Amino acid sequence: MSSPTLLVTGAAGHLGHAVVRHLLETLKVPPARIIATSRKPEALADLAAAGVIVRAADFDAPATLATAFAGADRVLLVSTDALLEPGKRLAQHRTAVQAAVEAGVKHVVYTSLPSPATSHVAFAPDHLGTEQALEASGLGWTMLRNAWYAENLAYSLPSALASGEWVTAAGEGGVAYIAREDLAHAAAVALAADSTANRTFTLTGTQALSAREIAAKVSAALGKPLAIVGVTPDQLAEGLRGHGFPPVLADVFTSFDVATAAGDLGEVTDDYAALTGRAPATFDAWLPANVDLLTASH
Repeated sequence: MSSPTLLVTGAAGHLGHAVVRHLLETLKVPPARIIATSRKPEALADLAAAGVIVRAADFDAPATLATAFAGADRVLLVSTDALLEPGKRLAQHRTAVQAAVEAGVKHVVYTSLPSPATSHVAFAPDHLGTEQALEASGLGWTMLRNAWYAENLAYSLPSALASGEWVTAAGEGGVAYIAREDLAHAAAVALAADSTANRTFTLTGTQALSAREIAAKVSAALGKPLAIVGVTPDQLAEGLRGHGFPPVLADVFTSFDVATAAGDLGEVTDDYAALTGRAPATFDAWLPANVDLLTASH
């Protein structure tokens, strides 16, 4: 198959949109070979203007997926953001996998997370279940086990910088942060590859950094003090609920620190370079370009 039709789900999201951009600009895939889907196709007007085929796809409405996936050879299944209803996201993904089978898709690339079978991250079972669904589907597959986005620091650092204290239950555990832009590039490469070889890539940054090391780098870059305040997971969850987080979301965010403390997010691999042929940006290179993200009020 020399010219497969490539489909990206969740193309209105940060990652999905960046993947389409890399297909167009980095890999020079003709726009007529790219299908971008979203629950809100009107949000993809810029891609439609560039010649990309835009379709509506709602994982909660299976009938829309048959139409959306028609004619696609390779699909990037970007994991959905349904985190507040346990089990919903896995159900959505299974629906999408089944739709891909029925539409005659040949290969699915999926955005997972590191070590989903053993990770302490609250939604790791969603990813494990999706990987298992793909493995059982008969489709070709590629699992992209994406390490934590460096951009995820925007959830905690703005308030921490404002107070001068970063409250964390991660202990000295490290996170191999990688820029979302790099993960988008890797996903575009995996999607455009003319291959159905079933492979798993754990895509990480170049080093694992603890909260204390991140705080020191951010403090130096911004000229602002940032102290680490260590708490227990229960104390962290209680604090998040006290700041208005829904209990389910408080537990999800707390699980990130539990997973970090357990070493679940600290693995560093060379898989990114093996897939893309280049190294990912270092955290030290990412930081100065993203100062605004880490200081913005949310």
